[in-house]
Amino acid sequence: MIVDVRTPAEFAKGHLPGAVNLPLFSDEERVVVGTTYKQVSPQAAMDLGLELVGPKLLQLVQKARELATGRPLLLHCWRGGKRSESMAWLLQTAGHSVQVLEGGYRAFRAFVRQELDRSPVRSIVVGGATGIGKTEILLELAKLGEQVIDLEGLSRHRGSAFGNLSGDAQPSIEQFENDLFQVLQTFDLRRPIWLENESRSIGRIYLRDGIWRWLRGPIIQLTLPFEQRLDRLLNDYGSYSGAQLKKGFDNIRKRLGGLNHRLACEAIDGGDLRTAAALALQYYDKSYHHHLAKQQRTHLYELALEQAEAATNARRLLAFSQRITFPNRTYEHP
Repeated sequence: MIVDVRTPAEFAKGHLPGAVNLPLFSDEERVVVGTTYKQVSPQAAMDLGLELVGPKLLQLVQKARELATGRPLLLHCWRGGKRSESMAWLLQTAGHSVQVLEGGYRAFRAFVRQELDRSPVRSIVVGGATGIGKTEILLELAKLGEQVIDLEGLSRHRGSAFGNLSGDAQPSIEQFENDLFQVLQTFDLRRPIWLENESRSIGRIYLRDGIWRWLRGPIIQLTLPFEQRLDRLLNDYGSYSGAQLKKGFDNIRKRLGGLNHRLACEAIDGGDLRTAAALALQYYDKSYHHHLAKQQRTHLYELALEQAEAATNARRLLAFSQRITFPNRTYEHP
């Protein structure tokens, strides 16, 4: 059981996947102790820390017992210092089997960054215009036993101005990378890894250089007739309110143009979501082709789909990929 003894704010910013938070200090208490350490002395900070923690000792032991349910504990704080050492002593005294993570969370983060930047990922990138259903196809590939990284799922964002209409909070970049690293640990890096073609930013998640290089791999460009893509967009976004949809159009107003923005909003107000979706799709088609042209791909393949059925399209995509000889190397960003 991984136990993070840092403050709730530190834990919320980023933590080991699967860890639970059992803070030695509250956010406010840590500030006071840290200030005392700097402005008075380490001894005064130690005394204050003991004074603050003393009344909570029984509560900490009981909570740890509840969380562990008999399992050994792996404790850590920011850098494997006083907080984790103190908690380890307390819980060992209470009968728990305890280890302390050497170097703490800081060492873990350094390792994650290193591994994400150097992992020799053999990637196959799935591209195509908006509305094809690339994410659903990738998830179906995973059901077929393929190794898939769902960057949009990990970032909790669909990767466009309409990507987070529900307002769900995205993870921090730090937590996104931690979760991605955990996924990568389950893969055989000798086999290809499938990803969706993305921009460098997915909402507020910015992809570090190592991850961005994965997206420079061979790309299979999917196509689907315009009307079928419209149907998919209506199915995906038709449940959102008019206000939410207009907020999405507001996000692209400058690039969409004032006239098209007004026409889209009027269509939404009139219940004509298909017209609004068509205006959005025309904008995204133009944007995507411009983005693809700038990438200067050396290995680009095209697969024309006939219907928007994810399971069928996943099987077609897999069969198509097996007829292609992909270069066995990691692609560098041009």
